[in-house]
Amino acid sequence: MGASKGNNKTMIIAMVNKAYVEGENKTMLDLFLESFWLGEGTYYLLDHLLLVAVDPIAMDRCKFLRLHCYKLVVEGVDFGAEQFFMSKGFLKLMWSRTRFLADVLKRGYNFIFTDTDVMWLRDPFPMITSPNRTNVDIQFSCDWFNGNPWKESKAINTGFYFVRSNNKTVSLFETWHAMKDNSNYTKMKEQDVLVSLLRNGLFTQLGLKTRFLETQYFSGFCQDSKDFGSVITVHANCCVNIRAKVIDLVVVLRDWKNFKATINVGIRDGVAKNSSINEGTVQNICWSKHAACRR
Repeated sequence: MGASKGNNKTMIIAMVNKAYVEGENKTMLDLFLESFWLGEGTYYLLDHLLLVAVDPIAMDRCKFLRLHCYKLVVEGVDFGAEQFFMSKGFLKLMWSRTRFLADVLKRGYNFIFTDTDVMWLRDPFPMITSPNRTNVDIQFSCDWFNGNPWKESKAINTGFYFVRSNNKTVSLFETWHAMKDNSNYTKMKEQDVLVSLLRNGLFTQLGLKTRFLETQYFSGFCQDSKDFGSVITVHANCCVNIRAKVIDLVVVLRDWKNFKATINVGIRDGVAKNSSINEGTVQNICWSKHAACRR
């Protein structure tokens, strides 16, 4: 696939429908792409982004933006409208996503899957592919971090995670997708099914090594990172409405630009990048409240 990164067959995958590419002003996709432009060392990552479109309007928008595009066809389903949380269409879309990602793994590609309500402010690859993590099969973002990156978490979030392609992860995704027809799971979203499989020992049974990502670096609306100097992504989790997400993510990018401007002024005025003055300035910068999502 043209989006793969370097010689290690790794790509970034996001999924969009009409509701994410159309809007009166900024759309979710607009904000997602803008974060790569505004982030530190993230612009080049757009060359490794595969945008999976589930309806013609989303596909047309992807092509217009000259991104790497893939049209995912699901028979008998119109994914063009917003799929409200836990609706039948929402569940169908999530399981279709799982099936597609399983196929990617079978083809030998590693990937980061990211929702488009995740703002990429720094390049995550130096951390998640560092030499001390080469034997880690899956790394999940979390709504809340429990303090131990190796301790099982029920707060995993499949809106951002990294998977290495191997027999173990392929088996996991095949088993996970098969659960959509299991009577015990038919009323659960795919993320909750995965948590159930984790807690019931499937990951251990398959020999998977799993890491849970710290919210200091992989932040979200559920649990904000307190450190602008190290935050890598910001996810509009704990929020179920697209309109509210867009409003609050506009503010996130504004906060990020203000942080960057503050640091740039410090550097321009001769304040050393790692000085205590600069560190104090960073520590005093806070995210704005996610007001629209809290209503």
